[in-house]
Amino acid sequence: MTHRRWSAVVRAGEATDRDDAVLPLTRWVAWFIVPFLAAAFLVLYGVPDRTTAFFAWTIRPEMTPVVMGAGYGAGVYFFYRVATADEWHTVAPVFLGIATFTWFMAVATVLHWENFNHGHHTFYLWVFLYALTPVLVPAVWALNRRTDAGARSDDEVSLPRVVRLFGGALGVVVTATAVVLFVDPGPMVGAWPWAVSTFTARILAGWFALFGVVNVAVVRDPRWSAARIPVQSEVLGFALVLAGAARVWRNFDQTNPLTWGVVGGMALYLLGLLALYALLERRRTDSGADAS
Repeated sequence: MTHRRWSAVVRAGEATDRDDAVLPLTRWVAWFIVPFLAAAFLVLYGVPDRTTAFFAWTIRPEMTPVVMGAGYGAGVYFFYRVATADEWHTVAPVFLGIATFTWFMAVATVLHWENFNHGHHTFYLWVFLYALTPVLVPAVWALNRRTDAGARSDDEVSLPRVVRLFGGALGVVVTATAVVLFVDPGPMVGAWPWAVSTFTARILAGWFALFGVVNVAVVRDPRWSAARIPVQSEVLGFALVLAGAARVWRNFDQTNPLTWGVVGGMALYLLGLLALYALLERRRTDSGADAS
């Protein structure tokens, strides 16, 4: 009798746990991270030519801090949505990408320790953040993922199969490329559209890995509600990168075919995201799903 009663309690607890809630810890972590990302966005995107004075290391030319700043700006939006979200599954896929990104940053920090402005306060903030988040972010994901039952109602809007196949394949290719370039950044240093060092090539590879892993994680869940906030974040990030590229176009080697491939590819991808978002939002509205 006692065993049956205890089993019933355990089953009830499991049912309650699968409520798709965003845990208070997850919200606290999101609010904790937002100010760091906002500060990085303001410095790197706002004054990319002043990294010696305001950032943890000197970055040249400006396009690299512009890319980093755009990513951090999108991160501000994403973590704000995490802190205010009602359902865990709507933000969950991005956590795996962020965890991967923090691991890349931590390893790059160790490998290129001598490149940092060791006397600057932002150096200590950088080290603190990338010593903490490679453990904190995956831990939060592991704890909160237990609330997602993966349930999908019959009338819920789904990602088209072709989008899932393309997004997943792209994510795998980009992630694999990021790992290769992180291990051996030499080819990137010699061929990239703007000048990069071994250090900044590895930093950019970390951003590529974030994008790739997020794509793979997003398409594993067919629900549009699970992809909606990640897509919003990607739209913001790519829009900021392209706007920043226009600001510092002088950084690009316009005789390099890869320049047009990278910039054109980002523009096409952004247009594709916007078209997908418009299509699935219309379907969501027609289905009567709640806006968020």
